Amino acid sequence: MTQAPAPALLARGPWDAAQVRVVWRPEPFEPAAPTVQAADAAIRALRDRGSPSHDGVAARLVGFSATGAGLELELQPLRWALRLVEGDASQSISALCVTRDSEGRWLAGRRAAWLSTWAGRWALGAGGAVDEGESPFDTLTRELQEEWSVTPNRVVGEALVRLPHQAVMFVGQAWLPEGATVVPDDEHDEHAWWPADIDAWPPEADEPLRRMARLLA
Repeated sequence: MTQAPAPALLARGPWDAAQVRVVWRPEPFEPAAPTVQAADAAIRALRDRGSPSHDGVAARLVGFSATGAGLELELQPLRWALRLVEGDASQSISALCVTRDSEGRWLAGRRAAWLSTWAGRWALGAGGAVDEGESPFDTLTRELQEEWSVTPNRVVGEALVRLPHQAVMFVGQAWLPEGATVVPDDEHDEHAWWPADIDAWPPEADEPLRRMARLLA
């Protein structure tokens, strides 16, 4: 089996919220006709298998600049379903909030079978598409609250990563206060706290997850 290429690291933090500046273009992204058709087919396929996923507006990375002062992102609106196009997600940008407890353990959740991406697979923390007009830094805490009903006491922007299928991910890391309790939403059918030591993770922790954790650790 051919292994998928590793993600490309575009920029490396750490950044706090004030160091991530976002400029939004008013005009939405206009994909080519074949890409529109592929997005139409992808969203139909989701609905045919009973997924409640809805099409809408998300964000696309137009450009970025990383300096000692922080990270500047230029974004524009795009159709949400474009992120589903196989091999070309049109630079749609999502945020991943890798989450750790006060003991350094890693929050992991198995994604429900109805989801549009990573269905049935384990993932770290919380994540999702950046909403129109939103900063990806704010997406981190929004997704963590929506998926796990918990608020961190510290959040750091860690990296900007381009995935092999031309999607972009803004990766952050959040730490929960001592005694915090997570409550999973319906996007997860199982969850666990994996050990602080990545080498002690269970077999369901695949290599991309271990690679991501080592980048952050």
